[in-house]
Amino acid sequence: MYTNTRTMEVAEKERMPRLSLGEERNMVTQLLLLNVTVYILLYFIKIIYQMEGFTIADFDRDILHNTVVSAQPMTLLTKPWTLLTAMFTHTAFWDIFSNMVWLYCFGSLLQQFSGFRLVVPLYIFGSLCGYVFYVTGMNLVPALKPLASAGAGIMGAGAGVMAIAIGLTTLAPTNRVFPLLLKGGIPVWIITLIYIGLHITAVLTGGGRMTSLMFLLGGAFMGFMFIAQYKKGHNWAIGINTFFFNISHIFHSKADTASLREEMLESDKQARKANPVPYVRVGHIPEHKVNELLDKINEQGFQSLSPEEKETLIRASREQDTEN
Repeated sequence: MYTNTRTMEVAEKERMPRLSLGEERNMVTQLLLLNVTVYILLYFIKIIYQMEGFTIADFDRDILHNTVVSAQPMTLLTKPWTLLTAMFTHTAFWDIFSNMVWLYCFGSLLQQFSGFRLVVPLYIFGSLCGYVFYVTGMNLVPALKPLASAGAGIMGAGAGVMAIAIGLTTLAPTNRVFPLLLKGGIPVWIITLIYIGLHITAVLTGGGRMTSLMFLLGGAFMGFMFIAQYKKGHNWAIGINTFFFNISHIFHSKADTASLREEMLESDKQARKANPVPYVRVGHIPEHKVNELLDKINEQGFQSLSPEEKETLIRASREQDTEN
């Protein structure tokens, strides 16, 4: 554990994108912005409805029912776009506040340990699996069928955040974070346990819905399966990342697209050439070697390093401490 911690101290300074609006590779930032933007948009639409003399029921019928995932399969089939919109939809302040706090917490750690390319796919797959669990449960559990028939639905980032939380815990359960709060830091699995416990407590005390647990359970299942396969070398994120890349460059020529893809893979190296790293002084270990390892961590995650490469970073850290 000490070896892993010492290695991470060297790597974290370079491979963790800052939470800033201008950081293109910080997927946590992008998800936060998208969720908050949708929340604000819906909030202003609701205000406009009220100013025009419409009721909240009118807003729910015209807007919300076309945004959330319905518990009725036939209704869902007629509104397939809700599979996407619902995962970014919140109407209650405390719902979005709590979800975004946990998204930042777990998402930043996952981005730190595995690189930025797993965050969005895990969020999306977790949400979709959450819908499957929710709709299935609402239609198979006899006590819940009346709710489904009455037009119940699900929305929010809950399953996506849960997938990231469980995925992170599956990937690095014993890694410690927040060393300033507690000597040696807090293991990731404890933070995840607190997160799950808060959800269960909210339901038991009447502050949440029992049906939402099925939604969260689906996210947890996908988070575990996604990372379990990732650790075996099967990266489910590749397809969806390629899809988003192609969509975002649909109007570029094939040559430009290939060039941009190569530029994306080499962006870290180019950035370091233009801006020398101010944090790493490597002594007898060539600086370019450390930079190459940091590039690899940012692209493929810390787990991708071989034992020899981890040892190189440890030695670099020790030499840095000696010089200091």
